[in-house]
Amino acid sequence: MTYCGNDCCKECNRLAECGGCEACKGHPFGGSCVAERSRDFARLKAQLIEDINDLNIEGLSVNDLYLLTGGYVNLAYQLPNGETVKFLNDNDVYLGNQIEKQNSERCYGVVASEEFILVCEYGCNGINPEIVLYAKR
Repeated sequence: MTYCGNDCCKECNRLAECGGCEACKGHPFGGSCVAERSRDFARLKAQLIEDINDLNIEGLSVNDLYLLTGGYVNLAYQLPNGETVKFLNDNDVYLGNQIEKQNSERCYGVVASEEFILVCEYGCNGINPEIVLYAKR
């Protein structure tokens, strides 16, 4: 059984590590899961989709968001001073999606929770990521 009502745990390649929602009590990999924290997960997901689409970023249209581990979506962004930083926790679970940009070899990556929305763009396999928008909610 999952807290969010989806079969996402069955699809996770790290299921054996955490054991699923019931076994880890909603804290996979020692982190926190957006589905476990939400009192109304379906409503949160729908609101995030609406909020992302309301950003009116050219070529970005989100139809669905998926539960994704931070380690999968936590890209390192290069700052103007040459340092690289990551903004997410590898052990947390977020809502996110990848959207291909038309007529481009780059994609948009969207990661969100009840606290923030992060939109980035990157090349194949996440190379050369650039932040398009980071907004607190």
